[in-house]
Amino acid sequence: MKKLYKKYVSERKRNEYRVLFNKITSIASRGNTFHCNCCGKSFRKFKSKGTDTIRANAECPYCGSLERTRVLLFYIENETKILTDPVRLLHFAPEFSLYAILKQAKNLNYLNVDINPNLADFQMDIMDIPCSDESFDYIICSHVLGHVPDEKKAIKELYRVLAAGGTALIMTLIDLDNPQTLETEAADTPEKRLHYYTEPDLLRLHGTDFNKRLEEGGFEVEVIDYASQLGEEKKKTCSLGNGKRELIFKCTKSHFNSVHL
Repeated sequence: MKKLYKKYVSERKRNEYRVLFNKITSIASRGNTFHCNCCGKSFRKFKSKGTDTIRANAECPYCGSLERTRVLLFYIENETKILTDPVRLLHFAPEFSLYAILKQAKNLNYLNVDINPNLADFQMDIMDIPCSDESFDYIICSHVLGHVPDEKKAIKELYRVLAAGGTALIMTLIDLDNPQTLETEAADTPEKRLHYYTEPDLLRLHGTDFNKRLEEGGFEVEVIDYASQLGEEKKKTCSLGNGKRELIFKCTKSHFNSVHL
């Protein structure tokens, strides 16, 4: 039955049905223990999530937001001009809960893209962005670079299309106990990638050197633990994670670097 469903129902349509199904079934989880800032709804529990390690209360039952998505939205609302000023935004692998908000923002010139054409409005390869230099004021790239075959090329492309003075908000899974990113040719199957990187579709597990990898691409980088800045009560109520997936790497392209690099 599942094979027939996948054969005759497009991936895009299946995604739409999944979103609708989640909205309907989320009624069973309604309550006041946890709150999702993406959809504005509250629940007695969130869904669990994870492969190597199961994270309790990670996913909003209604809109599907994860810990990192909720942290990122708080940061966007409080610390950026993305939802207030006329800016050009490039969004890679758009999370549905965040996409729904950004798509409605009248101030935005919003381009959302993914290598999979069924997961965004436009198809695009982050390693070969078909846009002119300095095309965007902001870029959102959350949990993408760990999956990209040529990370250096992708970072170079992000830097190229970001306007001078612009900001890229980049997030990834971080092994907080490892000072060096792990990449090994031994991880050549989903099972081995799960073993080495904790997720079956990752091509590397970033260590605490991730900011340096971004700096090598030309960016000035600030590492922001925004969940902690919001306070313990909000961190718990909105389930904002443990920092492994939720650190925000604020990458800016200075006017000086854009001229001299």
